[in-house]
Amino acid sequence: MGLNLDNTLPAAWFEAEAARLTASFATLPEAANQWLAAALPRARAVLAHDARGPAWQTALTALPPLAIEGYELAARVRVCGACDEQTRAALRAALLLLSPWRKGPFELFDVVIDAEWRSDWKWARVAPHLSPLAGRRVLDVGCGNGYFAWRMAGAGARLVLGLDPSLPALVQFAALRAYLPAPEVFVLPLACADIDTRLGCFDTVFSMGVLYHRRDAEAHLRELRAALAEAGELVLETLVVVDGSTDLLIPPARYCAMRNVWAVPSPRTVSAWLAAAGFCDIRVVDITPTTRAEQRTTAWMPHHSLADFLDAKDHTRTREGHPAPVRAVFVASVQ
Repeated sequence: MGLNLDNTLPAAWFEAEAARLTASFATLPEAANQWLAAALPRARAVLAHDARGPAWQTALTALPPLAIEGYELAARVRVCGACDEQTRAALRAALLLLSPWRKGPFELFDVVIDAEWRSDWKWARVAPHLSPLAGRRVLDVGCGNGYFAWRMAGAGARLVLGLDPSLPALVQFAALRAYLPAPEVFVLPLACADIDTRLGCFDTVFSMGVLYHRRDAEAHLRELRAALAEAGELVLETLVVVDGSTDLLIPPARYCAMRNVWAVPSPRTVSAWLAAAGFCDIRVVDITPTTRAEQRTTAWMPHHSLADFLDAKDHTRTREGHPAPVRAVFVASVQ
């Protein structure tokens, strides 16, 4: 297939995606279409004011045109087809220009994008606890480059919309989209605050790795509630503190080298917040410490990672002295 990347990103690529997304929204309630009509100009404005467009365009136009023979999204994100070694090397070089890759892995024509996070491990922990996604409309808030959105499509979702303000992650999604044109998966460069009550049409809403980055965590949960349809399901994954020392850890500066971690709650606190936001049937379905095997430095993310952010002598503590990262998955329903 040829790549529709001849003009500058965002102009040509984004407008083609916006047209497809608008068509996909046509069967949704009018209020949701009104939300989309208001959201697309905001997304265009975000893209238009970013100075990195030319560099991204160089990387995207370097992606070689390749014929897709098949793809897999259920067990992994993989695209296959005939590709000689020279073309494969060109593909790898172009994709590396879009580093750092935070979420993955992806397999494109036998090029394995070994991202910082083994996101497939997280999906394996989450997926068994979901209501079946087949035929559902799904919103993935804080989706990054769309790894989980592709897996949601692989589980049968008929529409997946991802929101993430990170433009480098959006460009990675654009590169993947060049070789995965079929599924109804989309990413808009928007933030959680762009959700409003008009968007209350999604059967399942995911928020994974977002809550602790929000200054007002309870407001974030209300935003997620506003996006859900009746009888909808929320899947929330977040850092938690489980050592019993506190119900709400508020780092005075950084947490595990991250500047924008406002608070790390206990599972009990998260459950209370969910109930206050209007959720019921709240379940903690998984609690797992993050390991240096799951989040690490790779050729595709060559910067510092978890091993560098833990206490060198005690890996149960961060280098700031906080409990090391533990993540919990919550599933809740709309009242």
